[in-house]
Amino acid sequence: MKACFMGLGYIGLPTAIIAAKHGIDVIGVDINPQVVEMTNQGRLHIVEPGLEAYLQEVVKSGKLKASVKPEVCEAYFMVVPTPFKGNHEPDVTYVEAATRAVLPLLKKGDLFVIESTSPVGTTEMMAKLIFEERPELENEIFIAYCPERVLPGNVIYELVHNDRVIGGINSESTEKAIAFYSQFVQGTLHRTHCRTAEMCKLTENSSRDVQIAFANELSLICDKAGINVWELIQLANKHPRVNILLPGCGVGGHCIAVDPYFITAEFPMESQIIAKAREINNYKAFWCAEKVENAMLKFELEHQRKPVIAMMGLAFKPDIDDLREAPAKYITTKVMQSCNNADILVVEPNVSEHKVFKLTSYTEAYEKADIVVFLVAHKEFKTLPYRDDKVILDFCGIYKK
Repeated sequence: MKACFMGLGYIGLPTAIIAAKHGIDVIGVDINPQVVEMTNQGRLHIVEPGLEAYLQEVVKSGKLKASVKPEVCEAYFMVVPTPFKGNHEPDVTYVEAATRAVLPLLKKGDLFVIESTSPVGTTEMMAKLIFEERPELENEIFIAYCPERVLPGNVIYELVHNDRVIGGINSESTEKAIAFYSQFVQGTLHRTHCRTAEMCKLTENSSRDVQIAFANELSLICDKAGINVWELIQLANKHPRVNILLPGCGVGGHCIAVDPYFITAEFPMESQIIAKAREINNYKAFWCAEKVENAMLKFELEHQRKPVIAMMGLAFKPDIDDLREAPAKYITTKVMQSCNNADILVVEPNVSEHKVFKLTSYTEAYEKADIVVFLVAHKEFKTLPYRDDKVILDFCGIYKK
């Protein structure tokens, strides 16, 4: 079997590599020529431990090649972004564009799968598009939805070992998709309908968003009450049926910070808790920025000079290079915009350069800074000794005590 993966991003590329490593001939497609070139050279354009060695192996063996255009295959996978528009309305134009790109290549017996996180009904919408354009394919191809549920930094293991939810537009499509994923997934493959599979992905990330919102709300309360939120959560979690997550400076990434809006946009009256969680997690980033600005003003009044600020971290979670929807990036931008002429050092150890921020090494920034703002709990930051001579704003629990 030959498979085509439309999109070589944080999910599409690892999935294509793992499929190729398990003997499937893979063509990986991306609209970015640089991504295609790097992939064909065996070089990763993302940060993921251990994945580059796998990439080099499958490129060398000829099992994986990248291109800017799809080729005739037996299975096609849509693994493209699904962002939201300015009003938090889901945007499925990338999925539609990828679908239209493979539409002329589809033939009887082919498998078409959407992996992109999508609003409920997207798979059926794409099926309708396909059959309107190619009516001879109705009941002749297999269409399904199968969302990923992997953790950046542990993708190689989780792509193989995690359970997957697979929903076809009919039972035949579900079985066809299961047959494909069985070639490399060792976790259990759970059968359902495509609408349920779509909602399952949204539900998983909305649930996590609500749990994080509870922790972030606790951190706001504890700050006002003069209580160490890290100690409080540690003690509360001693209860056998309590498992509170740790707070941060908000929620980022292309999943948890985005997926709940796919529910609230379609079911605004019913999704009260989900919508409120989004508000709380967005507000936490705004609150953090205000705390930094107030600390800067206080320092200037006390020392009669502007402080040097170290903004520690830009990624949306520890030890990765993914900055999508990152609250740390928002906070850093807001602080820089509100404090003209301030000396602000921006740190992100997982990124070599950035088109907006001039990056400083974490050791240099920590040494020079008067105010150190920990936004992301990168492992490098945990090696830095606590300094009483600096103002420390720890929003991610580097120094929990």
